[in-house]
Amino acid sequence: MKRAFKQVDVFTSVPFKGNPVAVVMDGSGLTTQQMQAIAHWTNLSETTFVLPAEDKRASYRVRIFTPGSELPFAGHPTIGTASALLEAGLITAADGKIVQECAAGLITLHVSGDADQPLTIAFTLPEPVITLLTQDEVEKLEKALNCQIDRSVTPALVDVGARWVVAKAFTPESVLQAKPDYTALAAADSENSATGTCLFAAYDSGSADIEVRSFAPACGVSEDPVCGSGNGSVAAFMRFHNMPLIQKSSLLSSQGQKLGRAGRVHLDITPDAVKVGGAAVTCIDGHLTV
Repeated sequence: MKRAFKQVDVFTSVPFKGNPVAVVMDGSGLTTQQMQAIAHWTNLSETTFVLPAEDKRASYRVRIFTPGSELPFAGHPTIGTASALLEAGLITAADGKIVQECAAGLITLHVSGDADQPLTIAFTLPEPVITLLTQDEVEKLEKALNCQIDRSVTPALVDVGARWVVAKAFTPESVLQAKPDYTALAAADSENSATGTCLFAAYDSGSADIEVRSFAPACGVSEDPVCGSGNGSVAAFMRFHNMPLIQKSSLLSSQGQKLGRAGRVHLDITPDAVKVGGAAVTCIDGHLTV
C-alpha cells in the first residue's frame, strides 16, 4: 500500500542545510511496530506519522519516532510536519495558528510569511520542568562531553516532553571542538531517562547569538543536525538561570556546522513562554510503500 510521503529540511530555507524529517502523511492503520520499523529504515533523527486528531481543538495528531524509540514531542518534526501538511493543502493556518496534538499534549504553532517569503513556523515550547544536576553528575557529564563546562550556571535536565540535559561551555569554539564519548553519554542518558544532551555557548558578536550541538546516542542519533526541542530547552535553561543574554528576548541559534549544515533557529524568550521557530523546505515528495 502506498502512503504519501515527504522529506522536509527544517530550520533552513536552503535544501540540504537543515535537519531532515520524514513525514508519512497518513499513518492510519499502521501499527506501532510498523512505524518504528519505518523510522529505523529512514535512519533520520525523526520520522513522523500523521493521524486524525482525537482532540477537537487540534488540526491533526502526530506520532514521532527516532530510529530506536518513540518521543512524546520533538521540535523539528513538529515544524516539518506542519510545513508538509500546509504545502499539501491538508490543513490551513486560521489566523496564523495551527494546533498539533501529540503525546505531550496540544502544541500551538504560529505561521508567518507570504508568497514572496518562505513560511516561518514557530511552536510554543511545552512548559519545562527543570532539575539541576548533582556535582557528581556534572563531573561525569564534563568527562563524557570532553569539554569544560561553565559551572556558574549548573547543568540541568530540562523536560519539555523530550528530556534534554543542558550544559553551557565557555566559548562557541569549545562547543565545536568537543569530541563526546557517545557510549558514556548514552549510559548517562539511560540512567536519567534523557533524550540526550545539548551543549551551547554564547557568541560575543556576529550573526548568531549562540552555538548549539545536540547529542542523543541513546536514541540512535549520535548528533542531531539541528534540534528544535533541544534549542528550546537551551532557551528555557538560560531563562531559568536568568542569563544576561535573554534580555534580548529574541535570539538566533546556530547549529549543524560540524555536520556540514547551516541551521538557524529563532528563539523568543519571555517570562511566560519560549517560542522556537524557523523555515522549512521540502526536498523529497512522493510515496512510501508499506
